[in-house]
This record gives sequence, C-alpha cells and structure tokens, in this order.
Amino acid sequence: MKRGYLSEYFEGIGMKRISAVEADVLHSNQHEFNGVTGFKAILGEPQDKVRYPTRFLYLGDDDQEPITSDGFLTWYDARQKGRVAGNTNRSEYRLYFPTSEVSNRSASGDLLVIGKRHDGTMLAVIAKCRTTSEQQLLWLFGLDEITDSIFTVKVDLESTRDEVGFAAKAILDQIGVVVEEDAPDFLEQMLTQFGSGFPKTFVFSDFARRSLQLNPIDDPDLALVAWMEREELLFKTLERHLLAAQIRELQKVEIDTDSYMKLFMSFQQRRKSRAGSALENHMEEIFSSHRITYTRTGVTERGLKPDFIFPGISNYRDPQFPATHLTMVAAKTTCKDRWRQILNEAARIPEKHLLTLEPSISQGQTDEMKSERVQLVLPQALHETYAEMQRGWLMSLADLLAIAKARQSAPRH
Repeated sequence: MKRGYLSEYFEGIGMKRISAVEADVLHSNQHEFNGVTGFKAILGEPQDKVRYPTRFLYLGDDDQEPITSDGFLTWYDARQKGRVAGNTNRSEYRLYFPTSEVSNRSASGDLLVIGKRHDGTMLAVIAKCRTTSEQQLLWLFGLDEITDSIFTVKVDLESTRDEVGFAAKAILDQIGVVVEEDAPDFLEQMLTQFGSGFPKTFVFSDFARRSLQLNPIDDPDLALVAWMEREELLFKTLERHLLAAQIRELQKVEIDTDSYMKLFMSFQQRRKSRAGSALENHMEEIFSSHRITYTRTGVTERGLKPDFIFPGISNYRDPQFPATHLTMVAAKTTCKDRWRQILNEAARIPEKHLLTLEPSISQGQTDEMKSERVQLVLPQALHETYAEMQRGWLMSLADLLAIAKARQSAPRH
C-alpha cells in the first residue's frame, strides 16, 4: 500500500457492464454476478463461503446524491460439495448479492465497479450508462472503456496514473471514499485567529491563499486549484477539531440522539455551502489580480443573480452598452444536471460561461451544453480527465480571463 495512490483505498477493483440477462437477474431471486473469475486475484480461493460487508451505490446524473444501501457480497465455490464428494476437481466461484434499491435501479449497459477495501469491506457502485458518473469512474481507475460483461480486474493501483490528485479526490468523495488529510501545522494558527468557531467564508478563503506563496498572474489555473485544495485541507483540519470538541460537550450531558444528528447535519451543510463560496471567493481574487472589472451576484431580469457579470452590472443594465462586450460566468464546483439553471440568468448574454471543477463530464452532457450555448471552463489540469474529442472545445481559466480583458478594453460604440 502506497500513500497518495489508489492502493491506499483499495486492494483491487473489478469493472464490467451489466448484461441484459444480468439486468433481469438483478431484479429476480437469483442474485449472482456473472463473469467473476478474475476476482480470484483479489478474493482468493477460500474453501468456505466468505461474507463481505458491502456499501452499494447507484449513481445517475439526475440524482444529486447517490442511492445507497448496506448489505453483503458473498464469495463462494459452487462446486465445493462436488469436490468434497470426489465428483469433480473443478472450482466455480460465484459472487452473491442481496436485493436492494440499488440493484432495482440498475439496467443493461450500466457500469458496475466492485472494490475491496483494506478493512475487509467491499464497495459496489453501479453508474448509469453514458453519464458523467460513469465517465468519472472509468477515468479514476484508468480505463478508457469497458464493453465486456466479464469483470476486468486491477490489483496494481500504484502506477503514475493511480496517483490521487485533485480530480481523483473529488470522484472518491462522490462514492463515499474519505481521503484522510489534515494540516496540523496550521491548527494552532487557525484557533488563535478564528477562536472556537468558523470564520466567514471570505475570511477563511483569504487565510488559505495567504498560506501559499502563489502568483495568480503567472498561472491562474494552477492558483485556483491550489487554493481550493489548500482551503479544503485547512477546513477539514479545523472542522475535525471543532467537531470533536462539540461531541465531548454533548457527552457530558445525557445522551440525546437528536442532538448528535443535528450537530452532524449542521457540519455537513456547512461543508456543502462553503465549497461553492470558496470557489467564487478565489475566482474573485484572480479577477481582481488581473484588473478585470466585474460584479458578483448582480441582479438581472426576474431578480436572478448570476455569479459574475463583466465588466459590471451597471453596464448590463445600460441598454446602450453593446451586448457583445458583456460576459456572464457561473461558478459551480460540480455540475451534474444543474448546469441548466444558468440558462436564463442573463437574457442579454446569449452565450454563458460555466466554470466548474467537475472532472470528466460525459460527452452527452457537453454536447447538450454546446447546443444551449454554454461554454465549459475548467482549470487546465482538469482537461486531461476529458475525452480527446472534448478537449479542443474546453476553455481554461486563462482563456476566460483573456476574453474578459479584451471585451473590457474594446471600443464601445
């Protein structure tokens, strides 16, 4: 096991397509995955049945959160009794699973990924065919495509391709794999500066930026990713400390399950809302560093508030100001189907720019974006997670800045 690689989280993984026959089996009482021979490399050849506690997930772009259920996968040799009786020397290992909401959602062609964790548990993920979730899993595990209904198994997860960087962390988080990181060297400084609570998001973003020596003028794409990574790391460090302190306080009084639930939900909600604010905060710093004028969350038609309008909301509201000189940028850490929300946010600007940190969005989704005149913008490092045929269309943050600067300085007549 090598720190910083997928081998830190999985002993091995297997991927396949769910066949038409299997799709029917998934909804019946015969719950066995086909084509599992390759799993011998991960699960071995035990004499008795082995039951693995398993978290099942179903991922589809229409769902904001994965469909999850807990159960077991059972690995066993269907011919063991025959060998004991002396009737055969062959083995026939099978992988049994229970009925769940996840198996009921599956269909022919969906991608199935099963991974064995180091703690003896399994993770089974079904991703709907031709979705962003499917493309992300293929990229994460270094496979261009899976067409076979027989498992492709990987046990070597320590190649250069298996390093867990910014994009990989985002995908692992979506499938419930926690990347444990903290920055203890900064904890005392944060407690001194912020006390026993979380500061406002713009204050925390500024602290994260100042903890790194980066010039957003030289490489804005690199700066944005580095700042987001650092803020995430610092936030988790402070969050872990504050959560532990509040749990200790709860333990001093009578145990109240509702109090614990409220505490965890408040921390979870803060984590979700903070990520989007952090992205906008760091983008704002980059725009200012490049001396690009803008308005953040200015009000347009029907009270809608685009994340950024260039060169400013007063220009947008001026009917004499050329629409060709206006730019709208939406910021979303992840997209899924939510990118359509930006389509009517600024009626004067037919082409919208959408900056996201979502790796490996599906071809189908990017084709839809093109048809709706939404231009996808990503930090340059994330472009490699997309298919080659998509990359020529993608725009980097540096590209976006060049457009905003050109329009800001263009003659207005």
